[in-house]
Amino acid sequence: MPARTGKEYLQGLKEHSSAVWLGNERVVDVTSHPALRRGARSVAHLYDMQYDPALHDDMTYTSPTSGDRVGMSFITPRSQDELRQRTRMMLHWAHYSGGMLGRSPDYLNVSLMASAAAAEFYAQNDPRFADNVRNYYTYVREHDLCLTHTLVNPQANRALTATGHPSAEVAARIVKETDRGIIIRGARILATLGPLSDEIAVFPSTVLKAAADTAPYAFAFAIPSNTPGLKYICRESFDYGRTPAEHPLGSRFEEMDAIVIFDDVLVPWERVFLKARPDMCNAAYATTNAVVHMMHQVVCKNIAKAEFILGVACLIVDALGATEFPHVHEKIAECMINVELMKACLRAGEADAALDRWGVMCPHRPPLDVARNIFPKMYPRMIEILQLLSSSGMMMIPPQTILDSPVADDIDKYLVVANMSARDRIKLFRLAWDMACSAFAGRQVLYERFFFGDPVRMSSALYGIYPKQPLMERVQQFLQRDED
Repeated sequence: MPARTGKEYLQGLKEHSSAVWLGNERVVDVTSHPALRRGARSVAHLYDMQYDPALHDDMTYTSPTSGDRVGMSFITPRSQDELRQRTRMMLHWAHYSGGMLGRSPDYLNVSLMASAAAAEFYAQNDPRFADNVRNYYTYVREHDLCLTHTLVNPQANRALTATGHPSAEVAARIVKETDRGIIIRGARILATLGPLSDEIAVFPSTVLKAAADTAPYAFAFAIPSNTPGLKYICRESFDYGRTPAEHPLGSRFEEMDAIVIFDDVLVPWERVFLKARPDMCNAAYATTNAVVHMMHQVVCKNIAKAEFILGVACLIVDALGATEFPHVHEKIAECMINVELMKACLRAGEADAALDRWGVMCPHRPPLDVARNIFPKMYPRMIEILQLLSSSGMMMIPPQTILDSPVADDIDKYLVVANMSARDRIKLFRLAWDMACSAFAGRQVLYERFFFGDPVRMSSALYGIYPKQPLMERVQQFLQRDED
């Protein structure tokens, strides 16, 4: 099958409705529910972009199995040129939402590609699992499916989870094996895009102790989102049903986060990728390089997000007539530096890319690792800069309905700013509010802080993989010089 259109994506969600709970209501159709439909529509737009004549060559490539045009995010890059082709595609999707769709489908597509290319890794657990991974990648690519994922056990007892031992009666676990497959019971978090997904990839937790008592919690598999016994329990929606003029981001890009409940869910053997091997679960991302390809996608998202904030900040400064103040320059320059650092990390990752042991052109990890470690610090600061530049102007934003009221003339007269009409000013500052102060904005800050997990663990990962020894030896050689 060729790449899907947005209409086909939405139709798939309607036809294969999953068990989605929002408050006390089971959502029958996410494509029409007020709290979810516009988020689904935004994801549908991403799929429609694959058929934009101006973007055609960037968005799709020829499938090696069917000969159809399929999504470029599925490509197995064998050269730096193919890696850059994938970058262009991911940037197109990221720019559409200003980076606000953190879990667009390409994030998991690149991970699945890397896993399939490294299928022999999974064969060490069970020879069947290598075929399972390859077959699943092909299936998702050829049907252009939208995946969510979950890899974190609930925080029922941090004293346990911090030491690699899941809370026994809460975390998702294997409770039985049958001829048909494994039975999963328990919960996982945090399935972003879950209610809007076709399938869920249940990734292995990477903090399990390699001990016999953690074996039931060590697994990787993928199943349809409408599998019997599987439920998504949503947080509050940040799409409040207001117009895009009033909530420019929340009304468009509510990708929804959900708790995943497994109520004795049967996972067929052909969908199992890892089982009962905590050591392999801990090693999966690094050994297959899936984590590096995911970083590649995330840096593209970070570039789009940082550029979007910078654009809003510059418009605000220009509108207020504040372009000549040095303290303003300093704040804008900080945002510019963040944008260029993200671009530099992406460029370095691609320029030094090399074929890995699986024959995949893999981006150079250290600069991408740097990017994923510093962006969680950059993003909250850029949001703070927006708040500082806007000051009280971000607070004084009357409802959109006031423009059709008897006091509309007062608004036009008294809310005008140096270089922008009152109505355009309201539109701009409402965007800034939704980016920096609203519930949607708060979720984005929290999301970026923990995008890849615990910041301390991410720093430790960078410390572990960074090539320190050559630098240490260089210093030792300097110290051993015998010069007058």
